[in-house]
Amino acid sequence: MITLRKSTDRGHGDHGWLKSYHSFSFADYYDPAHIGYSNLRVINEDRIAPGTGFGAHGHRDMEIISYVLDGALGHKDSIGNGATIVPGEVQRMSAGTGIRHSENNAAKDRTTHFLQIWIEPNVQGIAPGYEQKAFDERDKRGRLRLVASQDGREGSVTIHADASVYAGLFDGDESATLALDPSRRAYVHVVRGAIEVNAQPLRGGDALKLERESSIELRHGRDAEVLVFELP
Repeated sequence: MITLRKSTDRGHGDHGWLKSYHSFSFADYYDPAHIGYSNLRVINEDRIAPGTGFGAHGHRDMEIISYVLDGALGHKDSIGNGATIVPGEVQRMSAGTGIRHSENNAAKDRTTHFLQIWIEPNVQGIAPGYEQKAFDERDKRGRLRLVASQDGREGSVTIHADASVYAGLFDGDESATLALDPSRRAYVHVVRGAIEVNAQPLRGGDALKLERESSIELRHGRDAEVLVFELP
């Protein structure tokens, strides 16, 4: 079974300095039909104006992934990490027993555009942790590159959750197929561009929920960037 989630159906918040689209219920946006999907709880597409950002705030027992599309995201946290995340890099923060962090636009002359993703962990009360890795564009071109997984395989960041996250870039004749266990679920989020997923035309911000499917087929991309979540 495949269910389409259109970009235009997402929640939207405009706070001046921050413009955000919410795939699932978050903050002032609440839709009982879209609380989350499996253990995928948040996909926020955020744009932060220059010179602004999120002040220090706390999290507990959540795996948080930041995926930067344009600009640069500054990060500081209560366990001593200070970093800048740029396009091509994936940041993983395990909130565990509790962590405080702040995020700001580290690009002085442009808006920073990124996805913030929350996945519910399969273990609670762990020590908070942090990881950041770069993934070469060539490794994502015309294929799905594993960028986050429970066991950190293939050089992906390690998340304390039963999930695998893939990123891919597709244009023209480039295509890829990902085999699925039909007893599990998957979620495809088109980051930007346009592409066909299992023959369904999608554009940036669109998504597909997949249940009892044996594969994901991506083809006919037009400057497309895609994230695929394999979930319980």
